[in-house]
Amino acid sequence: MRIGEVAAAAGVSVRALRYYEEQGLLEAERTPSGQRRYAEDAVGRVHFVQQLYAAGLTSKDVLELLPCVHTGVATPAMLARLVEQRDGIDRQLAELAQARERLDEIIRIGQEHASVAAAS
Repeated sequence: MRIGEVAAAAGVSVRALRYYEEQGLLEAERTPSGQRRYAEDAVGRVHFVQQLYAAGLTSKDVLELLPCVHTGVATPAMLARLVEQRDGIDRQLAELAQARERLDEIIRIGQEHASVAAAS
């Protein structure tokens, strides 16, 4: 696949793909004219890298993790880092759930007041 095709299919910019390649997170072969050609699994890999970034991992973390994904073997340090990230995500989810509950309460109160005002 050409770089533009991967970018479109993955929903990222061409620049992002070049960055992933610079960081060693994505590989491309070059045609004789120098154009990048990606394997068919490149879109899935880009999605996976994005998920790891969204989870708060750095490029370095992702680079260290990718071989573990393929071999199924992770270092104790990487497992500890992943557990730490997961726990951080759990904390964020709990905080977001609490914020949502507060917003729901404010909405309920606002709707009650709007109903009373409309009835008067």
